[in-house]
Formats: sequence, C-alpha cells, structure tokens
Amino acid sequence: MKETKTKPTTITAVDVCKRFGSVTALDRVTFDVKSGELFFLLGPSGCGKTTMLRILAGLESADSGTISFNGQDISLLPPHRRGAPMVFQNYALWPHLPVNDNVAFGLVERRIPKEEIRTRVADVLRRVGLEGLGGRMPGQLSGGQQQRVVLARALVLNPAIILLDEPLSNLDARLRNEMREEIEKLHRETDITFVYVTHDQAESLSLADRMAVMRAGRIEAIGTPVDLYHRPPGLFCADFLGESNLIDGTVAGKEVALLKVRTQIGVLLSTYSGGGALPADGSAVKCMVRPENLRRTDAQGVNSFEAGVAGLRLNGSTITVVLETGGLRMKALILSEYSPDIKPGMRARWQVDPGNTVAIAR
Repeated sequence: MKETKTKPTTITAVDVCKRFGSVTALDRVTFDVKSGELFFLLGPSGCGKTTMLRILAGLESADSGTISFNGQDISLLPPHRRGAPMVFQNYALWPHLPVNDNVAFGLVERRIPKEEIRTRVADVLRRVGLEGLGGRMPGQLSGGQQQRVVLARALVLNPAIILLDEPLSNLDARLRNEMREEIEKLHRETDITFVYVTHDQAESLSLADRMAVMRAGRIEAIGTPVDLYHRPPGLFCADFLGESNLIDGTVAGKEVALLKVRTQIGVLLSTYSGGGALPADGSAVKCMVRPENLRRTDAQGVNSFEAGVAGLRLNGSTITVVLETGGLRMKALILSEYSPDIKPGMRARWQVDPGNTVAIAR
C-alpha cells in the first residue's frame, strides 16, 4: 500500500512533568509549536530539553501532563505511530549497511514496495546533497555526510514532524555552518514541523522561527529570536542568549516611555523589557547593553561614558574591546581592521542608544 504524505502538524504540550528519582527533569512545561514551524528548545545542559524531546518522540513517558499533535492526545501512542522520527547527535547509523539501506530501513519496516523505496531513497539523497553516495558505507563518509544520511533517513518517511537532538554537536565549526544552511533549506522546502534541541545560542538565533528558553526543568521564556535577544524578559535570557553587559542600577525617574536609571557609569535612558507599567522610582534593575551596540563617540551625549581600554581580542571579522570604567568591566564589539585606531591603555568615550539599553527587573 502506497504511503501518503502526512498533513502539517501542530504540537501542544500542557503541564508536562517528569521526575527521575529525586530529580525533577520537567516541571509543568507548557508550550505550543505551530504547523510547519522550526521551533527550538534551548538551554544549558541538564535543563530538561532532551527529556522533553524524548517525550515528544515516545521514547520517554511523562509522569503527568498531555502531549497533542493536531489536537489529538498521543501520550499512549508508541514511537512508530507518532510520525515524528528523531535525529540523534550520535548519528545511530548501522555501520554494516550502505547508505541506501540505512535510509531505506524505515520504509522496509513499513513494507513499502521496492520500486517506490528506490525512488524515494534516490530523491531524498539528492535533496540532502548525497546523490551518488548511496553505495558507500557510513565509515567511508565524513561527519557532515553522516549527519546528512541521518536527516535523509527521517525525511524519506514523509513525516509530519522531525525531532532533532543537538544534531550538529559532533561537527567542526565549518561543517556546523554548512549543516545549519542545509537544515534551513530543508525546512523552507517542506511543510514539516521541526522541533530542535540545542544549547548553542548561535544555532537557535540563526535558525529558529520561535524558541523556548529552558532552565532547571522550566521554560523561562518563549518568543522569536529577535524579541528574546533584544528584549529579554528576564536576566537569565539576557545573560544566556549571547554576550551582554549587565549594569546594576536604580530607577530615578521617567522620560516619556523611557526609564532614567542611575548606574555607576552615569544615568542611562533605557527601554523596559518587562511589559506592563514601568517600574516605580527606586526600583532595582539591571541595564543590559549588548557589546555590538556600544560605539565610539567624541560627544558627551545621552548614554555616553568614558572608559579605559583594558584589552583587545581578535575574533576574526570583529574585535572585542574590554573596557574598564567606574569599577565596572564591560565589552564592546567593533569591526576588525588590520590597524585598529584603538589600543590597550588608551581612554575613549563610548555611547549606546536608549533603544539598545534595556532595563530588566532584578
């Protein structure tokens, strides 16, 4: 019997809890994934993100809560009936089988006709850039090629959902970038809903439609990469998503929709990321300033301060400038030049726009 492509699928998790002995891996986790979305579960090691993914796949069962695909509770369905294959970080390829047979395995198990298997395997290998390599053994492939085989093995099933567990963690930096582009391309060309687990902020910020930031078994925030990076709702997101300068301050008034925050480097005009009413005067906050939003200036304008240059670090296309001022150590990020006009030991004035100065309650 010929398989038909599964319709795009939404995912809803409500109050999912999971304990391993005395350890709470998931504590009332709730989120939804839209049909065809590339959704990330992001967080440090041990935050519960892989446990959540394994529950979606049916490889673990929740202690309580519900998981629904397209509104149907699938908690009691076995993995092979969920239509949600999992891509593992360790590849999990059969070393004694050639690429064609590794990719075809799920179709053989489903008793798909041999001619259709050959056609679908050839098509999916072409889509992941492995055309002509179907006869090779896994040990004859590079790490990036092996990861493409794993993706092909999931895609060939025409799934409604693909679950990815840190799929790029075993690759070097160049291959990680290549595979990010490949995953983005595959997502763009299909109606498949992707749920992607990682601790790598760069992967999530560059690929996600939306993401859930997790910590200690709970979801700290859900949103788009742009919103969570530039307007983090809490200090954990501000610190975890990329580099940030977090400056202690106290609210000292308001100017239209901006806060005046008194800090050790002067009064900073700041936006507020907490939503709702602005905090009252005297409230303790931290001002988040991303290093890339600090720029050199000659004027003593709004949100400007003088700082000594404690050091420089070449990153390739950018240079991290370590600043010291008012007993505070900060970082600025500037474009890399062969002979930058800024040197260790010099003093310079820096400025950040109020729109890029974000006050966060503490």
